[in-house]
Amino acid sequence: MCGIYGVLNLGSAGLPPAARLSRMAAVTVHRGPDDEGLHVDRDVMLGMRRLAILDLAGGHQPIANEDGTLHVVCNGEVYNYRRLTAELESAGHWFKTRSDSEVLVHLYEEHGDAFVRRLEGMFAFALWDSRRRRLLLGRDRLGIKPLYYVEADGRLFFASEAKALLAAGVVPAEIDREALQEYLALGYTPAPYSMFHGIRKLAPASMLVCERGRMTVERFWTPSRHVDGSVSEQEWTETLLRTMDQAVDSQMISDVPLGAFLSGGIDSSTIVALMARRSSRPIKTYSIGFETTGVGSYYNELPWARKVAKLYGTDHHEIVVKPDVSTLLPRLLWHMDEPIADAAFVTTFLVAEFARRDVTVILSGVGGDELFGGYHRYLGPTYDRYYDYLPRWVRTTALPALARALPSDRHSSLLNASRQLRAYVLSQAWPLTERYRFYVEVFSRVDAAALLRDPVRQPFDALGAAFQAFPDGEPLDRMARVDLITQLPDDLLLLTDKMTMATSLECRVPFLDEGMVDLALRMPATLKIRGRRLKHVLKLALADTLPADILHRGKRGFGAPMGAWLRAELAPLMRRLLSRESVEKRGLLRWEPVARTIALHVAQREDHTDHLLALMTLELWARLYLDGRRIEDVTAELVER
Repeated sequence: MCGIYGVLNLGSAGLPPAARLSRMAAVTVHRGPDDEGLHVDRDVMLGMRRLAILDLAGGHQPIANEDGTLHVVCNGEVYNYRRLTAELESAGHWFKTRSDSEVLVHLYEEHGDAFVRRLEGMFAFALWDSRRRRLLLGRDRLGIKPLYYVEADGRLFFASEAKALLAAGVVPAEIDREALQEYLALGYTPAPYSMFHGIRKLAPASMLVCERGRMTVERFWTPSRHVDGSVSEQEWTETLLRTMDQAVDSQMISDVPLGAFLSGGIDSSTIVALMARRSSRPIKTYSIGFETTGVGSYYNELPWARKVAKLYGTDHHEIVVKPDVSTLLPRLLWHMDEPIADAAFVTTFLVAEFARRDVTVILSGVGGDELFGGYHRYLGPTYDRYYDYLPRWVRTTALPALARALPSDRHSSLLNASRQLRAYVLSQAWPLTERYRFYVEVFSRVDAAALLRDPVRQPFDALGAAFQAFPDGEPLDRMARVDLITQLPDDLLLLTDKMTMATSLECRVPFLDEGMVDLALRMPATLKIRGRRLKHVLKLALADTLPADILHRGKRGFGAPMGAWLRAELAPLMRRLLSRESVEKRGLLRWEPVARTIALHVAQREDHTDHLLALMTLELWARLYLDGRRIEDVTAELVER
């Protein structure tokens, strides 16, 4: 695990001064505080900051092949490296280290560009072939590890974080208007865009090849559309548990202490249970909770986490979060590189910082919802079967009128159910793609354009492109695959990487192991959701592993009671960041829709938690990056006010 960075000369410009790469290394030191390395060739510079996980003494990067004609820097972990090493040694390759990263150079020697398809794990790499004068940049199938790049001044610069490219002085910190419009719609910036004009994210499952000045980007994997209906439910159940156990086992490989995030939900509890079975010592587990008064009680999952911890005898640790975490926002947004409307970035950082006191590697349950049907929005087609029995006037007139009058909030079981019912009824008659947008978009695309002072006429549409990639099939299969290539990599995985690496903690995600992903894609939708039961087959597989009340309790997101805080403790912060003066001075947004969004949320007429968080983090991000202000100065301003 580390941060990688570098530059390739595309023509006659030559390499930039070494001081530029030094600045790129310095600004990402949190990703790799244990070691640093650099390889310089006539046309290329490869650098890395290392967080030592495997082969602590010998895993220094960059790593070369036997004759020094290939060099690689790699961020992440290759979980099948032992099998690949044995295979390559049998073919005559000689290894200098026990590092998983070394397999990349030898695998490339053996298989050429197709080597990337043999890798199982989470990774972003840069591989330099000095004989052919070509550079390869690659990112894992689901985008667990990030990689940014920019072409400027006759050179190609790349880095694990966008701030490293800014530190190199390659491009100015200017906002990308098209990315901004899509960010307002989604609450995150989808690849290949970043919020910085000129800086791009390499898309998941992609490899950029630059040879003698010519640059191409190609995908090496796309989610399969094939579903296997020939396997019995019992066989699926047995295979799922066996595959999950193998995924956890492969991701427990470490030469440093490791632990697990434990929310008390089914995904994290599964990982803890399987880890405990394979460990001779108590697993260290880390949970986050909220004050049990007011809305905090709805989000507080500590009792459930304690139950799982006690059942499996873990070494359990807890942290309780209060609204004063808002003073952390400037620091966290600096680490994020981009604004985000998902409150989970705050809770993820806090529990990561807490865990880093004891461990260097953590396992997380991210990905279980996308693979095995864990989101309520997936239930729409199930409810349709019953809804269609109602008289037409009830469906088209009476219920929509009632739904518009329902409260839209998320801070109790009743209010959350009301919010979900409201969303279902108001979107029930729409095509699947538009219904899905209604569930996942922050501002609708129409509202996002109306919010901007200078909207883009035909902006990039990440969701539209994703649905075009999966034009047919069961609704659940299509929605889950769209989630797999949009929200999962560009929201959940990006914030997980940035917030854990901000504390120099490596986070692994066993649910997204290659075997688990391939199995889930082949599994029929009827096994993932049965009636109103989310994650049906996963719950069957874990019936003898987890208590029934853990398996069947209601779903909670890994967020915070942000909406309630914005009406109370954080209201002054919201009003200052989104004041008329602030909005008009920034010049990106129109004041009237901002004011209307605030008023509707404060009056509890509509739930605009995500909308307001999107706008607030955008303003804080702009103060840090566009205005060039120091984290300490922006933080001091928040504390003072």
